[in-house]
Amino acid sequence: MGSKPADYLKSNSKPQVIEALRKVIANTYSVYFKTHSYHWNVEGAIFKSAHELFEEQYTEIWGALDDLAERLRALGAYAPANTDELMKGSEIKAATGAPAATKMCEELAEDNTKLAKIIIEAIGVADNAGDEVTMDMLIGRATLHEKYAWMLNAMSK
Repeated sequence: MGSKPADYLKSNSKPQVIEALRKVIANTYSVYFKTHSYHWNVEGAIFKSAHELFEEQYTEIWGALDDLAERLRALGAYAPANTDELMKGSEIKAATGAPAATKMCEELAEDNTKLAKIIIEAIGVADNAGDEVTMDMLIGRATLHEKYAWMLNAMSK
């Protein structure tokens, strides 16, 4: 008989790690979609630089969503099967309309900062569970979202 997925985790802590990952996925998807939407709809003097930055960021975030969902699977949970499941627990507000390019950058900077904080909370959950694999993955994510926030704040000035 084989071992169960992530059976090295502290007893009864796997559900908390899974729930924390689901929250990270929901909020990551919200930032992904908003960034992609702003990529499509940006206008104005900083169009080219914002359009390119948004594309760079949403492309990277899309790949990260796959890694996060696969981590759920490695923990023995199923990835979201529909949009309702995917978005459950998202705290990031959806885009409304097409604000000015600098406002898009400001909003996305705030969203990336919020996402980094959500990820850092999930790191704490993984740490309490003894899940260094999830911690490692999430530390990289938090680092990138903090960088994205810095870049977007700089562009919004």
